Amino acid sequence: MTDRLRQFKADVFQALAHPTRIAIVEALREGELSAGTIIKQLALEQANASQHLAVLRAKHIVIARKEGNQVFYRVRDPLLIDVLDSMRCYFQKHIEESVMLLQELEQLDKTESTPE
Repeated sequence: MTDRLRQFKADVFQALAHPTRIAIVEALREGELSAGTIIKQLALEQANASQHLAVLRAKHIVIARKEGNQVFYRVRDPLLIDVLDSMRCYFQKHIEESVMLLQELEQLDKTESTPE
């Protein structure tokens, strides 16, 4: 069971392994959008957006619904938005730690360069 779970996780992260696909999922945060709206909001080329949406559909990240000549997309499970929010928090914490380290190094440089 753990191998299946790890593979599932890897598949999800693989599907999200491109900034454009993450941007698409984030655009769908508030709900369903048409493909045209996604393309317009993210300033994507139609062919490029179609490729990324196909990956997200194939990995069951998004669900598509056709209405007339338009296709609407939504995130299959809102928990994925929570995962992306957690990644944002992880990134922010990493940046804050890096800034603190940089400040400590700058302070160390100042004390070492100060003549006694």
